[in-house]
Order: sequence, then structure tokens, then C-alpha cells
Amino acid sequence: MQRHPQEAAINRLVLWNVDLTLVDVAIVTRDAYAEAFRFVTGRPLVKLVPPMGRPDSEIVFETLAVNGVQAEDDHLPKFLSALAVAFADRRGRLAKEGRMMPGAKDALKAVSRLDGVIQTVLTGTIKSNAVHKLKAFGLDKHVDFALGGYGEEVYPKATLLQVAQSRAKQRLGTPFTAANTVVIGDSTRDVQAAKIGGAAMIGVASGRSMAAELRDAGADVVLPDLSNASEVVAAVASLTAPAGRAVL
Repeated sequence: MQRHPQEAAINRLVLWNVDLTLVDVAIVTRDAYAEAFRFVTGRPLVKLVPPMGRPDSEIVFETLAVNGVQAEDDHLPKFLSALAVAFADRRGRLAKEGRMMPGAKDALKAVSRLDGVIQTVLTGTIKSNAVHKLKAFGLDKHVDFALGGYGEEVYPKATLLQVAQSRAKQRLGTPFTAANTVVIGDSTRDVQAAKIGGAAMIGVASGRSMAAELRDAGADVVLPDLSNASEVVAAVASLTAPAGRAVL
């Protein structure tokens, strides 16, 4: 967890997407979903809907529907609880069968050195699984998970962004707006969430969306990946500079 001896001085909020921005653990995730689906429905999972930047809460409902299961009131909490257990049981496989995205560790470390910054996550993954994903690759050191927005919170991602900003303001006393908040993600949904929710956006063309798609969606900065940590830091710094934003 990120520590700051003078938290009142924190004036930059950086929110990272997890899947295909920092890590890729799709095989383990699918297996956990299959176990959770069987636990909740008593049936084998035939089709898992593609994530496409959606939260786990939305994926659960759509997966139930495409597999012919009528959703009931208790299905979502039961499914998310079972998903957390199934994923935790498989956490030892994450580093073996998954991968850290190029440059992720160095980028997180480099951004953590930027004056006044605090880093957390804005992800469709439920909180416990997001923690497992990052810990498996040693990416949790510079992340304050308490301030993030997660997939079990049944809100659109843009609203989750505002929830994270509110949590940060409550803790740190600093108002976080589009002028000092940056989202870093790989999908056009991440871009849309940033634009609607009130944040600058760094698109990373390492996952679901191509660089041109990220630009067209409105990303302020687009990088091919995270392998050049100095570029990531420069982008965050420019988008949270007091004088305003510079599009790179």
C-alpha cells in the first residue's frame, strides 16, 4: 500500500485499470468464473461473455443470460462471493499462467516518485481479485487499494471514478477533478469513463483497443505500452500540471 508521510500534500490522483493494462490473467479468471457459475447454478458454464472493459457485476448478469439462466435477486451476491473464493483458490497459478504487461512494474514505481501523487485502481474486477492479481506480480507496493473503484460496486465505471475521487478527497482533504485526476487504461470504455466521470486519460494500446481507437474516443495521451516509464511519468505530469494539460 502506498504510504505518504504528508498526505495533505497529495494533489494528483492516478487510477489504473488492471486487466490488459497491468496484467493478463484471463485463463485463471475464466476458470474461476466457471467454478462460480457451477456453484451458483448447478450447471456447467458453456459461454463466458467477453469482458470488454465491463465490471464483474455486469459480466455476471450477461453470462447468466447467455447460458439460459434467469437471474434472481440473490444471484449477483452469491456469484461474486463464489468468484472471490474460486479466484483466491487459484491465486498460486496467476504468475505461472498469466503475465505482467510490459513495463508495468517500472511504470508504477516511476509514477510513485512524482510529487504529490497517489495511485489506486479503477477496475471492473472485484476488489479481492484485483488485489490478488497485482500482488501475484509484485505490483501492489505503490497502490492504495482503499481508494479504488471495483467491480462489485454496481455503478458504471464513470461513477466508480467519481466514487474513487470522493474517497480520496475524504481521506486527503484535496478535491480531485479533471484537472488533477488521471485514468490509465487500455479500452475505449476506460476513455469514456474518464471523459464522463471527470478525469484526464492516458490510453495504453496493449489490450482491447488500438491506438487510433483510443485517440478517436478522446484519450489525452496514447502510448503503445508501458515499457517507457519516463513517457508514462511525463504524461501524468503534463495532465495534472497546474497550468493545464498538454496533449502528447
